[in-house]
Amino acid sequence: MAEDTETRPASAGAEEREEGEIADDGDGSAAAAAGRVSAHPLENAWTFWFDNPQGKSRAVAWGSTIHPIHTFSTVEDFWSLYNNIHHPSKLNVGADFHCFKDKIEPKWEDPICANGGKWTISCGKGKSDTFWLHTLLALIGEQFDFGDEICGAVVSVRKNQERVAIWTKNAANETAQISIGKQWKEFLDYKDSIGFVVHEDAKRSDKRSDKSAKNRYTV
Repeated sequence: MAEDTETRPASAGAEEREEGEIADDGDGSAAAAAGRVSAHPLENAWTFWFDNPQGKSRAVAWGSTIHPIHTFSTVEDFWSLYNNIHHPSKLNVGADFHCFKDKIEPKWEDPICANGGKWTISCGKGKSDTFWLHTLLALIGEQFDFGDEICGAVVSVRKNQERVAIWTKNAANETAQISIGKQWKEFLDYKDSIGFVVHEDAKRSDKRSDKSAKNRYTV
């Protein structure tokens, strides 16, 4: 009967809830609010890019097969994506997987990358997974003293080896480049020497079909 139905003002429930408890309005808004509160934002947004080896051919312009996959800006979004994509050891030969700061394209021609270069670490087949993950965590976690100089990173799967590289903005800034190279080796516990190649030098070598551009710096 209507007169037996319990009624109370909406404000009464607020007094009975414990401090910090989120009210559930029945439409899922509370759960959504809790999700927003628990997210851990990154200092920068980052975009994953994939270069499909199946689309590469001599007739196709370099860079035309690189496509963005997803942009993330929280720790949770990163792990959600990372845990649902192939790791480098599972990619086809010829594939390149990039993670760059949002709005920066992983191309020499990008204005932010144009005057920069890259540090590169090489490893055996199937060995790049750990290097790649630890590099990503160092990047998105802003672990580098000269993090503003970093554009992003790329892992490349080739027939006889795999490579992980960090791209930077200003090759002429020797202090920043040396710092980045040394810290990267420390993060990865990598003992061998690594070299830094300027993009302009690499482009000139590529035009001459000389794949071994000289290192500008070595650590």
